[in-house]
Amino acid sequence: MIFLKRTKKFVVGLISGAALFTGVSAMTLHDVKPVSAATTSSSAINLTAKAALAIDADTGQVIYEKNADAVLPIASMTKLISIDVILDQIKSGKLTWDQKVTVDDDSYKISQDTSLSNVPLSKTKKYTVKELYDASLIYSANGAIMALAHQVSGSQKDFVTLMRAKVKSWGINDAKIDNVSGLTNSDISDADRYPGSSAADENELTAKDMGLIAKNLLKKYPEVLKTTSIKRQAFDKGTSDETLMENWNWMLPGLAKAYTELPVDGLKTGTSDKAGECFTGTVKKDGHRIITVVLGSSHKSETDVSRFTDTQKIMSYVFDSFDVKTIKAGTTFKNADSLPVFHGKELTTKVALKSDQKVWLKKGETVKSVVSATVAKNTSLVKKTGLEAPIKANSDIGTLKLTGKDNALTYVDGSKALSVTGTNEKTIEKANIFVIMWRAIANFFKNLF
Repeated sequence: MIFLKRTKKFVVGLISGAALFTGVSAMTLHDVKPVSAATTSSSAINLTAKAALAIDADTGQVIYEKNADAVLPIASMTKLISIDVILDQIKSGKLTWDQKVTVDDDSYKISQDTSLSNVPLSKTKKYTVKELYDASLIYSANGAIMALAHQVSGSQKDFVTLMRAKVKSWGINDAKIDNVSGLTNSDISDADRYPGSSAADENELTAKDMGLIAKNLLKKYPEVLKTTSIKRQAFDKGTSDETLMENWNWMLPGLAKAYTELPVDGLKTGTSDKAGECFTGTVKKDGHRIITVVLGSSHKSETDVSRFTDTQKIMSYVFDSFDVKTIKAGTTFKNADSLPVFHGKELTTKVALKSDQKVWLKKGETVKSVVSATVAKNTSLVKKTGLEAPIKANSDIGTLKLTGKDNALTYVDGSKALSVTGTNEKTIEKANIFVIMWRAIANFFKNLF
């Protein structure tokens, strides 16, 4: 790692103090001049980051991207994956928040390294799962997350196997995960590295991968924000080892790189020689939450806060240049507004959007001018050439695929369209026997001649 974390604590104090006198923490959304172009392309914003991303936290719609498919080191942002696995264990009852954890030898050794982010763990004490969880997220404590991993799996290697399976279950196939903390492999023992990895290896993912990981974490465990938004907290309070944990996310309200119009409440920073400065951030503004990722932001000195400046530029760009449009339930789309019916009173049925859907569009654009759709039948309801009547109103009769002009609707999971349920607002009635017979006779003669 480039920087001593002990020195960083001093720098945090300096920058935070400067913020109080210079008004940095009161900067607004418009302190970085918004770009005039409204596009998801990388040319829209001047960033130091090698790769960057902004997505809607609920839908995963990509709003901005720069080299978002490039596989790069992620450093301690790795802990978001580790924490997801830990929360799975708690949800399943295999861990409890107040469960006591004994520190293993390797986790203890790492925790004593003051050149890394750590809280000093003791071999003679036990710590609760909650204490170690908080230290991992607030202070990026490497020994703490390793101790949790050992508690779950008995070894770092076996916990990494869980992490690899986790990201694979989300459709992430380009992940390179070799340890639980995000440290460079050279910082940990050979036994704690995943078999086959080298001392120079680091965990690597794409910006889109990190966006998807954060999206899934927030969807499943939104309570994680209660911890990631904590600015400072004491670890092992009231003991000789008490450590004040200052959150490395300086964009939290009241900290050095906070912006009054961007109430950031998460998620995780990461720093290493190879990775540079990284940050997965999230903010909820005007009722809409977005997730941002920067990988490889400038890392020239202790006071370089480029990852936060880059993040602020992306967040400002999104909220300044885009509007959230709601496509209401009941909306129909040209060329995708009907499906054929087999033996129905009517030969076709209207297809409409079953539920409200939100999309981010450039300011000034409308759903009608940007969004188009195709429709496919629900095959479980099909007989021969169409939907088999009768069918109750508001049934799931098909799938509408919404696409955007100039790839306006792309998603962090790789989808190039928003797939949503199409429904029939009225009952599809079956034709009586006489109508069915008449149609059969008419078709017979039609085909005959």
